[in-house]
Amino acid sequence: MDEIKRPVAQELALFEEKFRQAMKSNTPLLDRITHYIIRRKGKQLRPILVFLTSRYFGQVSEQTYRGAALIELMHTATLVHDDVVDEAYYRRGFFSINALWKNKIAVLIGDYLLSKVLLLAVEHGDFEMLRLVSTAVREMSEGELLQIEKARRLDIDEHVYYEIIRQKTASLIATCCAVGAYAGGGSAEQVQLFTEFGQHLGMAFQIKDDLFDLDPDSNSGKPSGIDIKERKMTLPLIYALNHAGFLEKKQISYLVKYKSNDPKSVKKVIDFILGSGGVEYAKEKMKEYHAAAIEILQKLGGGPTEESLKLLSLYVLRRKQ
Repeated sequence: MDEIKRPVAQELALFEEKFRQAMKSNTPLLDRITHYIIRRKGKQLRPILVFLTSRYFGQVSEQTYRGAALIELMHTATLVHDDVVDEAYYRRGFFSINALWKNKIAVLIGDYLLSKVLLLAVEHGDFEMLRLVSTAVREMSEGELLQIEKARRLDIDEHVYYEIIRQKTASLIATCCAVGAYAGGGSAEQVQLFTEFGQHLGMAFQIKDDLFDLDPDSNSGKPSGIDIKERKMTLPLIYALNHAGFLEKKQISYLVKYKSNDPKSVKKVIDFILGSGGVEYAKEKMKEYHAAAIEILQKLGGGPTEESLKLLSLYVLRRKQ
């Protein structure tokens, strides 16, 4: 990641400080919790994308910093709320906010962060960036609800799967690229191309996550089989079911729907997927999305951070976590 971040390393370091200051509060409990949130930061993929796409057009402005902050605030708010909904007590190896401070405070923290998004954008007149970020929130919510609806009946086909991950995962990565391109001074056409680049990158990113679920040796921090336990229809599972005989498909669907908390049943489903060619198929689809992202970069015609964006695209395919 160091090589990928190199063109914007100074900007990212300054962003960390600006973001830390933006999160400060005069309410001691709130200040303590936001400090805890900042300490848990992950790989910073989202701000990296914002700064690389902004620098692509030769400049990183104060608007770029605000754009990255808008996305980080919004994304953190959705994660805090997700942990409450999922009754999750860990995230990235740390206790979740609801695990430490209970649900009521966690929901209020999420609300507070969303209010910071609105205030930061409105106070500086960043209405286009607010529109982009708000659209991402809407799409992520719609994707989550679509997944919940389909998981009840396990009737997700490949087309629906792609729509779910486009909304749930790819929309946010696409928004990072769009916000960065907009803040960097890109034209409407260039912002649209970077949106498409981010969308392809996000699709590949999610398919890679699907593959982590089947690999007990990955360093993703994601327990093997967790998607099956949560009855999520991943691409390898969809492919495996679509290429199974009637009786086998019925049996595996039954295990996913009614036995997802039984470790032996989960292992049986994983073995079924591994023996079906589902993993190989998902890897090919992931590579197709990666190729589509690189093609978009070529259409853009080149910029100072092009090589970093190509490296980042490759990192999505090869990451271990």
